[in-house]
Amino acid sequence: DVHLAESGGGLVQAGGSLTLACVASGDPLDDYAIGWFRQGLGSEREKISCIEVSDGTTFYEDSVKGRFTTSVDNAKNTVYLQMNDLKPEDTAIYYCATVASEHLCPYLIGFASWGQGTQVTVSS
Repeated sequence: DVHLAESGGGLVQAGGSLTLACVASGDPLDDYAIGWFRQGLGSEREKISCIEVSDGTTFYEDSVKGRFTTSVDNAKNTVYLQMNDLKPEDTAIYYCATVASEHLCPYLIGFASWGQGTQVTVSS
């Protein structure tokens, strides 16, 4: 089993950047795909990215494509979400999650277990 813990959230002005970290403990991440999703206050959960850790292939939801980048540092067993050009509508709690199978990564589905989340607030 792998357990995930997110960090790196905070308050940033519109147009700014933040990098979130998802640190995994337990199993190494090599055999996993890791997704990021977010949930704003009163909003539906929105899945935004997925990375196939085995080869680094990434997938993104349209609303973040070109602004967000997910990557992995296998030595640190950590997945990152680099967020640039942040907008007020990006305000949410961000979670990283294991994905049931790499084959589900392109479709941004199959998100299984996740951590406590980290709050990102973007002011206008």
